[in-house]
Amino acid sequence: MTSNAPLVFGSTRSRVERNYALITPDTHVNSPLIGWTEATAVIHISPEMGARFTQYTAMLAAGGRSGSAGPGVERFIYVTQGSIVLSTQSDRSLSVGCYAFIPADSEVFFSCDQSATLVVFEKQYVPHPDFEPPAMVVGNAKEVEGVPFMGDPDAVLQTFLPISPEFDMAVNLFTYQPGATLPQVEIHVMEHGLIMTDGQGIYRLGEDHFPVAAGDVIWMASYCPQWFVAMGKKPASYLYYKDIHRDRLSEKFQ
Repeated sequence: MTSNAPLVFGSTRSRVERNYALITPDTHVNSPLIGWTEATAVIHISPEMGARFTQYTAMLAAGGRSGSAGPGVERFIYVTQGSIVLSTQSDRSLSVGCYAFIPADSEVFFSCDQSATLVVFEKQYVPHPDFEPPAMVVGNAKEVEGVPFMGDPDAVLQTFLPISPEFDMAVNLFTYQPGATLPQVEIHVMEHGLIMTDGQGIYRLGEDHFPVAAGDVIWMASYCPQWFVAMGKKPASYLYYKDIHRDRLSEKFQ
């Protein structure tokens, strides 16, 4: 199974439904990133689809620089190729596997000398009356301990952001050994954006099952039934976002 097989008579594995979408690399179309320098993006998930967040792949050429996320918008970035430097950490290069959470309305940008590719999640920050806004977080996946998910050592979860109520979003990396699965079909209030970073498997979305591989992007709306099994001869991993810790009756969720 491959994610970049040539099209045959207009066929594709991509699928867009009311409560989920599978976006495969053969359907990507690059778009400019307004306010960025030497950068383009593939916008995978957005409010036009019905999502409450945006997920895109940003591609920076040599000398590339990020733009603003917009008023009230928080941003999470994960480096998949090359390296970048944050304006607040000019002595530290964030290479492949490194990540940063940039709080809403921060005067923080990132740039690259050569080139870089990033997975980006953005959402409107929802304040909580009892907690201060979250601080910036910078890390490296290699330094984050993996925890067996629900006791299964073949399904390991790495959590990149603190699970505390200041944060209204979570981003995790899930790695499965061949044959490992989610232990149940999940149906929950959280919304997901996901990109396969390695390997392959089968993903259940709603009542459908799809072959998926590295580079595929998945959107799952709230309460979309979901399940995954890793297949093939090497581990499968995906990076995913979800919204957490906020009152669902808040006007910002309407």
